[in-house]
Amino acid sequence: MRRYAGAAARALVLATTLALGACGLFGGSDDDKVYAEAPVEQLYNRALDSLGGSDYRNAAKAFEEVDRQHPYSVWAVKAQIMLAFSHYQANKYDDAIIALDRFIGLHPGHRDVPYAYYLKALSYYEQISDVGRDQRMTEQALTALGEVVKRFPDTPYARDARLKIDLAVDHLGGKEMEVGRFYQTRKQWVAAINRYRRVIEQYQTTTHTPEALHRLVECYLALGVTNEAKMAAAVLGHNFPGSDWYADTYFLLEGVDLRPEKDERSWLGRAWRSIF
Repeated sequence: MRRYAGAAARALVLATTLALGACGLFGGSDDDKVYAEAPVEQLYNRALDSLGGSDYRNAAKAFEEVDRQHPYSVWAVKAQIMLAFSHYQANKYDDAIIALDRFIGLHPGHRDVPYAYYLKALSYYEQISDVGRDQRMTEQALTALGEVVKRFPDTPYARDARLKIDLAVDHLGGKEMEVGRFYQTRKQWVAAINRYRRVIEQYQTTTHTPEALHRLVECYLALGVTNEAKMAAAVLGHNFPGSDWYADTYFLLEGVDLRPEKDERSWLGRAWRSIF
């Protein structure tokens, strides 16, 4: 994902570097650097030199100076988005998002706005944590990725965003499974069922669906709700007949007719009828 963002950023830089010559701007140690008034070419080229050398901190400072000293130049507009890219490369995602929101607000019709939305989405996406932690960032990433797809559907950014949306949704499904297993190990069967049910109803296209159905069988059997257990097993067998989860489920219900009795009150019964 960083490779794609970097390639896009390099494309933005290319048009600018052709017109600029290499010049130095700063001297002394990092703590002693003074930002003197300088031609825009010197400032921008210094920023590019720092960026090329992976010195993202000084690249960000130099791009900020381009915007501060020459706010009405064409280079200032480029510097604003390259500032955001520098922050992104330095893993300063909050700073990147602030810079991107400013760029989008100031230049809503600029040709680089699709990239700005995409880089903003990546800044959220890079912060997605493991399923054992709060998933607020995953939700924000999904919202931002959805904006890219909605606003710029025919761009390469949208194609990549769609892939990341699938991964983010799978991540959210994994979070529900994590919580469901937590409740199940403590024999809190109803709470576990509610989590697994959410996987089936909201994240049914994810990789977690077969396990969720199997866990439902386990929980329903623990509660003595045999028909619901058979219903979950039947849905699992129809959709994932070759999975290890179905093999485990079949072992649990070995010798039991897997065809569930008709039950209008069963949510899995409704799922059964919609499938068949």
